[in-house]
Amino acid sequence: MINYIKHHEWKVIEDGFDPALNRISESLFSIGNGRMGQRANFEETYSGDSLRGSYIAGVYYPDKTRVGWWKNGYPEYFAKIINSVNWIGIRVWVDEEELDLNKVSILRFYRELDMQKGLLSRQATVEFADGRQLTLRAERFVSIVTPEAGALRYTVKPLNFSGTITVVPYLDGDVENEDANYQEKFWKEIKQEADGNSASVLTETLKTGFRVGAAMSFRLLRNGHPLDFSPQPATRPLYAEASVTVPVKKGEELTLEKLAVVVTSLNFPKQELEAEMLKVLKQIESEGYEMLRREHSNRWAEKWETSDIRIEGDVAAQQGIRFNIFQLNQTYTGEDERLNIGPKGFTGEKYGGVTYWDTEAYCLPFFLGTAPSEVSRNLLLYRYKHLPKAIENAGKLGFTDGAALYPMVTINGEECHNEWEITFEEIHRNGAIAYAIWNYINYTGDYEYLLPFGFEVLLGISRFWSQRVNWSDEKGAFVILGVTGPNEYENNVDNNYHTNNLAVWTLRFTLDVIDYLKKEDPWLYQEVREKLKFNEITETQRWKEIISNIHLPFDKKRGIFLQQENFLNKELIPAEKIDPAQRPINQHWSWDRILRSCYIKQADTLQSLFWFEDDHSEESLRRHFDFYEPLTVHESSLSPCVHAILAAKIGYREKAYELYLRTARLDLDDYNNDTADGLHVTSMGGTWMAFVMGFGGMRVKKQRLIFDPFLPSHWKSWSFRINFRGAHLEVKKTPGTFTVRNHSEVEVAVTVWGKEAIIRDHEKTTFKI
Repeated sequence: MINYIKHHEWKVIEDGFDPALNRISESLFSIGNGRMGQRANFEETYSGDSLRGSYIAGVYYPDKTRVGWWKNGYPEYFAKIINSVNWIGIRVWVDEEELDLNKVSILRFYRELDMQKGLLSRQATVEFADGRQLTLRAERFVSIVTPEAGALRYTVKPLNFSGTITVVPYLDGDVENEDANYQEKFWKEIKQEADGNSASVLTETLKTGFRVGAAMSFRLLRNGHPLDFSPQPATRPLYAEASVTVPVKKGEELTLEKLAVVVTSLNFPKQELEAEMLKVLKQIESEGYEMLRREHSNRWAEKWETSDIRIEGDVAAQQGIRFNIFQLNQTYTGEDERLNIGPKGFTGEKYGGVTYWDTEAYCLPFFLGTAPSEVSRNLLLYRYKHLPKAIENAGKLGFTDGAALYPMVTINGEECHNEWEITFEEIHRNGAIAYAIWNYINYTGDYEYLLPFGFEVLLGISRFWSQRVNWSDEKGAFVILGVTGPNEYENNVDNNYHTNNLAVWTLRFTLDVIDYLKKEDPWLYQEVREKLKFNEITETQRWKEIISNIHLPFDKKRGIFLQQENFLNKELIPAEKIDPAQRPINQHWSWDRILRSCYIKQADTLQSLFWFEDDHSEESLRRHFDFYEPLTVHESSLSPCVHAILAAKIGYREKAYELYLRTARLDLDDYNNDTADGLHVTSMGGTWMAFVMGFGGMRVKKQRLIFDPFLPSHWKSWSFRINFRGAHLEVKKTPGTFTVRNHSEVEVAVTVWGKEAIIRDHEKTTFKI
């Protein structure tokens, strides 16, 4: 755990520069707009340790799989959202010496991410070896109004000398990925131009053929007044620049404003890409930096209006939740159903930046609660459109007759993960997608989604479960063998409780959906049934047999479901007994030692208890939590949030707060020593759940919003906004009271501490304990 970020309600602040922490800061101060994103690399040259990254949603490369030995069924590639054109770059020379923050003395350094306005800024005072001192200020953003646009303002001021300053704004498409399997570059040259104060670069990905166009223009100001200048343009393959040298006196400020656009063939036809690029550039030039900045910050104010969570009395907790909300909002907008949410968003290369089950399990609830329902619907449509590939993926593993296995990792529906114990065994992801359909319909009431979209997906998944189980004569039950549950510190186990439970829940839910469709839309149901060659009588009969006869490992002595068969053969030593110097264990122990240990990476059995809490008494939830949480090392970013919600449910309020703070500040404080690789964006949806479902006790049951809120002992109040079926509510908890204010014209049925009420349009109701 590293605690160098200053606590502030709306800002992420780094005061002072430590090169050893630079990669962490590059992750923490990343910015994005759902279409593209940028790590917090410096605009000027920095020859120190850095992971340069500029990423574009949906633009990927199929990097050939690299494994020590091949197994049948291995994906041939690992898809990666690849590093793209560097649009922020500016080289700076002071007289004849280049400014390189790794080679000068940094006398003062301050970096700030203003989450309220969506602005990244930086100030520094540096000294060259000969004693010349210079201050620099930089500010930049990627527009959430014009998603192809980025803008920056960069100012330098000589403090104790006069001389010449040369600035060279550039576009560089000659970039690479640090995680490339074979150290390849993924881009080829199409065209580059530089003329006057503008330049452009057209590049194309190898293999996938995505074309990316980047263009820039800039202007210079001295002490705030525009300068006339004559740039010296230059190009080379994949690169274009313009150089300007300006005499500057001591104390004078030289400012460069650089506007850039990045467009792709994902959104425009290749033959029109260059024209569209120049069209957008002309548009933002007409607006100028200040107007673009104002529009951008105003739009962020609108986002915060519907998604903010406010805490009074705990700045660290406040900063943490806003950081999580900010990153979620700048990673995914829901405007394009072809896009999804990568575990690192636009902040790093680990995990390839593509889709995992994290989206359905952890991110969907956030967008259900804070965005229009179309956003969540698009997340589900993403999976529906990949259903043919899911059926194809299952077919490669020997499944037939329309059985669907959704990929562990994907960009286009194909499986592209290449670790055996994950790719072929972590099949609970199929159930997570089914659960997301239930979650969406339960929350929105959008039953129309079921035909054809939801039902087709559920049928494919149910067919998979029907074939994946087998009958055990020894147990007299159906079993599921050779799996990996959410706890990836256990591989190739039999009868993982979460997997088995989720399988039968999916079958049961699909049966319920069939009953509903036969009643509400029999003609369309019959049409879809024929299309999918669904033999309802035969197939559902097997599902019912599985539901009635599934084996769920259970320990009668402790009264708990076991994570998997033979879990109790392990030596059960609480995680608190591990030497702190050996934590996290995945960075210190051999894999063999981890697999033989009792330690749990993240919620596994407890994941099922979280999702299906109504199937258990509070006493049962407490027994399971008391057994499993002490064995959990929380080395997955997805772990603390689930445990925080359960702790709140069973009345462990201090534990709930402790785990909430861990999930909220996971990256800010680098709990797992891995923030340098990029942020844990998908787990941030879990942080939102930990607050809303934990402290707020919010659930949706029988068309009603249910609240069972509490206030951590040292907080003065908390409040959050929530969208629900066309209504927009603001709820607030203070000592002894809970207030629900309706900011819409749609009335809402709520239950607070067991008391039912209707909150009418634009009314406020206060409940007392």
